[in-house]
Amino acid sequence: MSLLVDSSGKPFGDLPAGGRARADSGSIMPSHARVSDSSLFPYNAASYQTQEMADWYPFIRSPDSEINISRDIMVSRSRDLSRNDGWASGGITRILDNTVGAHMRLSANPDWQYLKRFSKKFDAVWADEYRKAVEALWRVYSEDLGHYNDVSRQLTISQQLRLALRHKLIDGDSLFVAHWMPERIGRGAAQYATAFLLVDPDRLSNPYQMLDTKFLRGGVEIDVDGVPVAYHIRQAHQNDWYNSAESMIWSRVEREDPDGWRRVIHDFERDRAGQNRGIGVFTPILAHAKMLARYYGVELQAATVATIFGTYVTSPYDPAMIEAGMESEGDELGFYQDLRAELSRDRPATLNGVRVPTLAPGEEIKQVAAAHPHVGFEDFAHEMLRSIASALGVSAEQITQDWSRTNYSSARAAMLESWKTLSRRNTEFKVGTATPMYASWLQEAMERGDLDDVLPSDAPEFVEAATAFSRCDWLGVARGWVDPVKEAAGSVMRMDGGLSTLKKEAAEQGLDWEEVIAQRAIEVAAFKAAGLALPEWAGEVAAAESAKPEETPQPR
Repeated sequence: MSLLVDSSGKPFGDLPAGGRARADSGSIMPSHARVSDSSLFPYNAASYQTQEMADWYPFIRSPDSEINISRDIMVSRSRDLSRNDGWASGGITRILDNTVGAHMRLSANPDWQYLKRFSKKFDAVWADEYRKAVEALWRVYSEDLGHYNDVSRQLTISQQLRLALRHKLIDGDSLFVAHWMPERIGRGAAQYATAFLLVDPDRLSNPYQMLDTKFLRGGVEIDVDGVPVAYHIRQAHQNDWYNSAESMIWSRVEREDPDGWRRVIHDFERDRAGQNRGIGVFTPILAHAKMLARYYGVELQAATVATIFGTYVTSPYDPAMIEAGMESEGDELGFYQDLRAELSRDRPATLNGVRVPTLAPGEEIKQVAAAHPHVGFEDFAHEMLRSIASALGVSAEQITQDWSRTNYSSARAAMLESWKTLSRRNTEFKVGTATPMYASWLQEAMERGDLDDVLPSDAPEFVEAATAFSRCDWLGVARGWVDPVKEAAGSVMRMDGGLSTLKKEAAEQGLDWEEVIAQRAIEVAAFKAAGLALPEWAGEVAAAESAKPEETPQPR
């Protein structure tokens, strides 16, 4: 059946002999004339007549039908790659080290300008007092030595966040469930009932592995507007053999409690509208990465074979003499073999402790050398790694840790481009996971009255201005410098020119600007107390004041 029809709807294949229709006007032209591909298809991407496009007919599917049906096999392959492939494991480590790092520090920044509509007492001074009080409470909670912030009491909040981002990168989803555990209050340094459980995304699934429905997508229950209202989570992993009974029980956890307290924090990178589950960063390059890993194995085998040499002994007797000896009744061949064994046993030769066989007269050892046919391996592997690095959003040098081909300009350009992607991943993770966790804890802290000392008497309830109270940033990994001298000078110039602030420049290096100022004040005082000249970084005014001679009191 013809895929093209004329203006009347009649297939081209049914046109009278002697003519065919032009796709653009429907007119008849001679049969010997050929319709070009560009005439039938204004876009080459729609063509099916070329060799490249003839067998390329992917289906158009909804995002959930694309992901959820094939999620398990994609995730299992991504995990296997990250476990067993050094490049893949290194790529994930580079992303984690450049986004979350070892510690994420809260930098509270309430929206006091919005809060002013509730009370005139909300101003910049109040915001600074509130920030200090909240950050102190959060530090004790998030870094609790007893790990009471973790349901399993194993990790600090920063460690949970790092592991959650790892799940998001490899599995496609980060999933936290907040638990209310008042029985923990008063144990050690624990002062709050809020505790978080990081859940393996595999456990988020439809009950009894049923297919997706209109309101249930990959374990996420949605309403008519597509809003997630509940999550169906297995009580144990489906392949946890020691919890086989619990693995077949699903708990329905609502997204929020009636009072607005967030129970489930589900974070994933969205590629299409209407998507309810995520995919890992390795998904687009799984085939490339697997082929590269296989190529490495083949290359290693070839290199191993090339290092092996074979030896064989040639006899002075030709085949005819050997055959005659075998057929004769004499013992010439046996005498020859005995002679060889006697010479080897009685007169062994060694070289650096390795025994070298002693040959009978007329014999010689020859070597079989294995040729190595592979050339250009390094260039090919580097090109493949560039493809992997591009998908991960980092530079190839960051994955390979090979900077031998890099100069300052290229390293600087690579770092800036990678930093854009890493900053975007970091920001999305903070917005999607870290800040909601902080907001869940902050609601309990405010409702318990722990911040009453810094809140005005007419302050609104938390639920009335949750976004304004929870507004914050997170200090993580320093961006670093390729050339500390040039880039530090540029930082100073930006601040002197009014194009940047100490807060911004310090944050890029993972520092708290107020701690920097406080520490500098301590050091300046120490220099003065020791009678030492102040360094240049102390500032011109401070240095000038320090250089002034002390006035001697005059007697009256």
